[in-house]
Amino acid sequence: MVVILAMGWHRQLSFETLVRHRAGIDAFVAEHYTAAIAAFVALYVAVAALSVPGAAVLTICGGILFGWLAGGLAAIAGGTTGATIIFSIARTACGESLIRCAGPRAQNIANGLRSDAFSYLLFLRLVPIFPFWLVNLAPALVGVRLATFVGATALGIVPGTFAYALVGEGLDSVIRAEGAAFRACLAAGRSDCRLHFDMAAALTPQLLAALAALGLIALIPILLRRWRARNSANS
Repeated sequence: MVVILAMGWHRQLSFETLVRHRAGIDAFVAEHYTAAIAAFVALYVAVAALSVPGAAVLTICGGILFGWLAGGLAAIAGGTTGATIIFSIARTACGESLIRCAGPRAQNIANGLRSDAFSYLLFLRLVPIFPFWLVNLAPALVGVRLATFVGATALGIVPGTFAYALVGEGLDSVIRAEGAAFRACLAAGRSDCRLHFDMAAALTPQLLAALAALGLIALIPILLRRWRARNSANS
């Protein structure tokens, strides 16, 4: 991860890279669809496992290249696998140093997981309050079972992943239009060529509200359990 960030390779996960190589990528997808999906999943696994910034852009690109359904499923497979790799490492002796580096935030997540691991982890996936990599590490502190972690992760990232993939499929025409101007700029030999797209435009208030609502639903089992425990104590 340090090497990737130091070399700046993570900056290649951008819409500009997609536009630069769009013709070649589209040709490869058309001729080798299965291999293209597999390559996308492998790239997503690496991005998630190494906590490299750019997963949201990659998910949108998946929607652009493969459509919202195939792109979303590929992103879910890659994201869940990458998260599981980090979780598995954190359960070993090697993970102790990673968790120490995470600081008190990891302990805060761990405290919440002790009450109801599945529901709390599902909430953290639906509403990304903490960084993705931190939520992958913290469950190892409290010994969350692998099946619980994988299930909550795979289920929790579904809404956001498909939302981004849908955004990508809808933005395909916009990206193509912007790409024409971008390639024309490059052909003119200019060095200030940029693809004008604001990621904030994809995060509409409606989308954020929907994800927050899903997160609150995930907390209902925890709240009910605490309410019942309090009533039992009072009686």
